[in-house]
Amino acid sequence: MPGTDALMMILGIDPGSRFCGYGLLSTEGRKVIAAGCDVIDVSRGKDLSQRLKTLYRQLGEILDEYAPDCAAVETMFFQKHIKSIFTLGHARGVILLALAEREIPIVEYSPKEIKKAVVGGGNATKAQVRYMIEQLYDIKLQSKKDDAYDALAIATAHFHRVRWESKP
Repeated sequence: MPGTDALMMILGIDPGSRFCGYGLLSTEGRKVIAAGCDVIDVSRGKDLSQRLKTLYRQLGEILDEYAPDCAAVETMFFQKHIKSIFTLGHARGVILLALAEREIPIVEYSPKEIKKAVVGGGNATKAQVRYMIEQLYDIKLQSKKDDAYDALAIATAHFHRVRWESKP
C-alpha cells in the first residue's frame, strides 16, 4: 500500500444486486478529491444471473478505466430477509472476482466502521452520511442514489485508515 504522500486512487464499493454504488477518491498526501461516484444499475435484469453478468461487465469497465490502487468494499450485514442476504452474497462474489482478476488489493469495512469513520458514530443514518460526504468534498449530487454516497463513504473510511496507519 502506498504511503499517504503517494498519489493513490481508492475505489469504494457499496455492493448491491440491483444498485451497486461506487465512489472514487484521488489522494495525494493530505489532499483528497472525490473523483466521482455513481451506481451500476442492474435492476432491469430479467433474472439474477443476468444482473450478475451486467454487474461484472460494468464494474470491469470502471476498473479498467480508472485503474484504482485499492478497493474498499462494505461487508455483509444482517438483514431480516434471508433471500436478500444470499442475493447480496452473489453480488459481492462477482465484485470480489472482478477485483481479484485485476489484482486490485481489497479491504473490507463493516457499516458501523464506515459510519464511525465518516460521521463519528457507528449508528449514523444514511442522511447523516450523505451530509458529511457533501461537506467533506463540497459536493451536492442530489440526483445520485444513496448507494453512490455510501461508496464514497467507504472509500473515505479506507483513506482515514491508510492515513492513520502511516503516521509515525
